[in-house]
Amino acid sequence: MKNSLLSFAGGHEIVNELPVHPVMYGVIVLVVLLFLLLVTHAFRNVHTRH
Repeated sequence: MKNSLLSFAGGHEIVNELPVHPVMYGVIVLVVLLFLLLVTHAFRNVHTRH
């Protein structure tokens, strides 16, 4: 049993590679939020036109 625990603890690690560099996730989120800010800004005075 001790050998099986040691082999389990010392086994290989499962590494899941990210599809893009981690910094790019922040850049993508920033671009999406800026786009949503522009959309919100474009509709800021719609209620006063009618």
